Amino acid sequence: MTDDPRSFLTALFNAAVARADPMLCLAAHLPPKPKGRLIVIGAGKASARMGEALEGVYGPCEGLIITRYGYARPCAGIEIVEAAHPVPDAAGVAATQRLLDLVSDLGPDDQVIALISGGGSALLCAPAQGLTLDDKKAVNAALLASGMPISQMNIVRKQVSAVKGGKLAAAVFPAKLLTLTISDVPGDDPSEIASGPTVGSRATPDMALGALQQWKVALPDHITQVIANAPPPILPDDPRLVSAQTRIIAAPAQSLAAAAALAEGVEVRVLGDAIEGEARDLGYAQAQMAMQIAAENHPLPILLLSGGECTVTRRGNGIGGPNAEYVLAAGCALDGHARIHVLACDTDGVDGAAEVAGAYAGPDMLGLAQKAGVRCLDALENNDAHGFFAKIDSQIITGPTLTNVNDFRAILIMPRE
Repeated sequence: MTDDPRSFLTALFNAAVARADPMLCLAAHLPPKPKGRLIVIGAGKASARMGEALEGVYGPCEGLIITRYGYARPCAGIEIVEAAHPVPDAAGVAATQRLLDLVSDLGPDDQVIALISGGGSALLCAPAQGLTLDDKKAVNAALLASGMPISQMNIVRKQVSAVKGGKLAAAVFPAKLLTLTISDVPGDDPSEIASGPTVGSRATPDMALGALQQWKVALPDHITQVIANAPPPILPDDPRLVSAQTRIIAAPAQSLAAAAALAEGVEVRVLGDAIEGEARDLGYAQAQMAMQIAAENHPLPILLLSGGECTVTRRGNGIGGPNAEYVLAAGCALDGHARIHVLACDTDGVDGAAEVAGAYAGPDMLGLAQKAGVRCLDALENNDAHGFFAKIDSQIITGPTLTNVNDFRAILIMPRE
């Protein structure tokens, strides 16, 4: 099974993605179809697929879902609108307003099902009072370039949005609300998935300002002022939210378990499903771990699996993403080690802003790079991981996977012959 390490690691990634396919995991979480009015709303990279799965059980439904360009699915009743990610656009703003209008006049006998997945922060876009779409773009771009952990980003995002941090749930009230969500955040906290539009929050303006200061994110003064004057958070025990229910239908740990189950004849070590940090630092650290294991005498191949969400601090002007940068840093550290292979991909099929899931590095990485006239350290310095792996034909390209349980990282350590 490990005779072709690249194919083996790619198969493990595909198994992780398949485990989180809404067509396989959503139906079990649906209640009986309500007899009264049902409205289906949603946002995220997996949300259209979730809508498709829901209609597979309920039949055609009334509703509106916002997903990333290229991620639409055929739904019989639910309208699917495509918008931009990771930086929002006018299509997302217009669709979000229509979604809010759809739930604005519901009563206590009506039922709303919200389908939420990663990517919803950008796609569900309603600038807070005093801000414009351009302001939101500036905030998103600054946060994505900062290296700030996703939990800190979401604290800021909630202050500049009219829907995040439980505000969408408040808009749905007094209708009944059930949120089905796919987790793409370390720890699987529903209030962090897509910045928690249907879940109460304890994120305050002071916390957001502190995060911006800690990570040295400079925003225009008028945006900082809006954040400072943002209203108090909608707490989880707010009367408008107490009857709302949330169920996580897929999570990173389940996908890592599916990959591990496929790895027959291999010793699997799961390092964790909620690992955060700078992508290059984690790549270097896990490469060092792999080399230490390789120096020991193990009769079986050893597989290191991990998930979570790494970040990249922008230093250069290349094309990169956290998974490819992780692999690049690991490959540089391994220095052509003959028995170690590395793969990392984003389970949504998009690593950073590129239409590439991630990358693979084997013992021949440096040799291929030399033939292509590129150096791994130069690419790392320029944040050009995708450019580097494109030149040595080591990118992993899947197209839209229609789900999102965050980063998948795998290191295969072969035994001595």
